[in-house]
Amino acid sequence: MGIKQLEREINKIKERNKRVELDKAWETSLVRKILIGILTYIVITIFFIFAGLPKPWINSIVPSLAFVLSTPTLNFFKRIWLKQK
Repeated sequence: MGIKQLEREINKIKERNKRVELDKAWETSLVRKILIGILTYIVITIFFIFAGLPKPWINSIVPSLAFVLSTPTLNFFKRIWLKQK
C-alpha cells in the first residue's frame, strides 16, 4: 500500500468521523428535542380530533411532554446497555 492510498484511507476515516460527530451533536441538540415535542404534539392533537376527544389542543400537551421528558431517560439506559457489551 502506497502513501497516496494511505492518505486516501485517512481522509475517508476523517470524513466518517466528522459525520459521526455531527450525528451525535444532532441527537443531543435542543433543536431536535423541541422539534420532537412539536411534532409529537401535532400528531397527538390530530389523533384526538379524529377520535372526537374533548379539548384536543389542551389534552395533547400532557402526552407530548411525557414523551419529550422520557427521551433523556433512554440515554441512561443506553449507557447501562453499553457497559454490558
